[in-house]
Amino acid sequence: MTTSFTRSLVQRAVSDARRVVDHFGFHLPEFGSWSPEQWEEAGPEWNPVRERMLGWDVTDFGSGSFHEIGRVLFTLRNGSAGNIANRVYAEKLLIDPEGQRAPAHYHRSKCEDIVCRCGGNILVQLTATDPEGNPARGRLAIELDGAARTIASGETVRLAPGRSVTIPPRTIHQFWGEEGTGWQMDGLGYTLSSEISSTCDDWNDNVFLAAAERFPSLQEDEARCLYLCHEYPKTTFREAPLQETPPHPVEA
Repeated sequence: MTTSFTRSLVQRAVSDARRVVDHFGFHLPEFGSWSPEQWEEAGPEWNPVRERMLGWDVTDFGSGSFHEIGRVLFTLRNGSAGNIANRVYAEKLLIDPEGQRAPAHYHRSKCEDIVCRCGGNILVQLTATDPEGNPARGRLAIELDGAARTIASGETVRLAPGRSVTIPPRTIHQFWGEEGTGWQMDGLGYTLSSEISSTCDDWNDNVFLAAAERFPSLQEDEARCLYLCHEYPKTTFREAPLQETPPHPVEA
């Protein structure tokens, strides 16, 4: 079966995202520019990156309309779901072209802050849910820039650069770059935002209001030049034994 979600579209989207990130002076970790060959040679010390799905994440949620319903982001850190002895927070850098958004959804357990970092404005629509997870009317308690606020369910909040909103679990949300704002590249306005949250489990914690696929299959229409965060090859290297830490710093 053919699909409009292709390897070439994904790699072009990452190339554009890198231009946006570079423009705003944001620096990604070294593995953000690794080739498939570098990943295939990376040893077991990089397993935490593989297992926590850090790195590039591009999806159209199975919509077939990536530029309207899609997302490009880079996961910088994440914990392990269900392991409270491990890291219990996550951070993602989101590239927000005007008009593109994820489908309306909520999280069963994740609480997140959306922070507009730079560029234009981010619009965030927030809707309450009833006990069955359906959209509900009434009032909704949120935080704007850390201050408690109450808004009408279904209201849209505008975040200028530097502003943030806290989205509690089970709150339906969509957010996108506001049309007519953002840094212009190839005729489109771009904004950078961050998602700071509790541990992110994209396999089990997302509830979409309409049918959606978080990690859809790709049509391989060109050679791969990067791995997405859910595609990393497993290491073939054997784990090296731990070395004892010397009692004093070793001179270089």
